[in-house]
Amino acid sequence: MAYPGYGGGFGNFRGQMPAMQMGQPVPGLGPHGLPGEYSGYSAYSDSYHSAGDPMWTYFTAVAGQDGEVDAEELQKCLTQSGISGTYSPFSLETCRIMIAMLDRDYTGKMGFNEFKELWTALNAWKQNFITIDQDQSGTVEHHELNQAIAAMGYRLSPQTLTTIIKRYSKNGRIYFDDYVACCVKLRALTDFFRRRDHLQQGVVNFVYDDFLQGTMAI
Repeated sequence: MAYPGYGGGFGNFRGQMPAMQMGQPVPGLGPHGLPGEYSGYSAYSDSYHSAGDPMWTYFTAVAGQDGEVDAEELQKCLTQSGISGTYSPFSLETCRIMIAMLDRDYTGKMGFNEFKELWTALNAWKQNFITIDQDQSGTVEHHELNQAIAAMGYRLSPQTLTTIIKRYSKNGRIYFDDYVACCVKLRALTDFFRRRDHLQQGVVNFVYDDFLQGTMAI
C-alpha cells in the first residue's frame, strides 16, 4: 500500500521546473498534477542561470541582502507576480506556512530555489482549483475539496475530511487562499510525518517536543 498522501501519481514529482511565464500553468503537469517530494538547494545556486527568468526579477526586487524573503516579502512578491490571477492575493498567514513548508534550514525565510519549488506547487494547485471551480465563482464546495484532496493522492478518513472542511471553509465555501493554505499544510505535515515513519506504515512514535516543533512551525 502506498504511503498515505503519496498515493495516486501526485506525490512523487522530481526534477527541475520547466521554464514558464508568470501566472501561467506549469508545462508537463495536468490539471490535477502536484509536485510532492523535492530536493534542497541553497539560495542563489551557482547551477542556476537567472538571465531571462521573470521569476528572478520579482524575487530579487523584494529579497534582502541575504538572498532570501520573509513572509511579508513573499506576500509582496506573489502579489506583484499576479499568480493569484483573478483570485484574492495570498494572506500573510498563508505566506508564513508556505515558507514553513520549504524551510529546511529553519531560518524562517525562503531562498530563490525554494521559491521556484513553491512556484511549481502554486501553479499546480491553481490549475487544480480552476478545474474544480466549474462555475467560476472563485470558491469550491465541500465535496469538490474532498475530490481535490483525493486527486492529490491523500486517502483520509471522513472524520479527517470533515475537520479540514470546518477549518478552511467560510459560509460553506472554500476560497482560493484557504484552499492553497490547506494544500500547503497537508503537504508540510505529511512530509513531517513521513520523515519519521521509517517503516512507511503510517505509524510514528513522537517525542512531545519534536511534535510541537514540527506542528507549531506550520
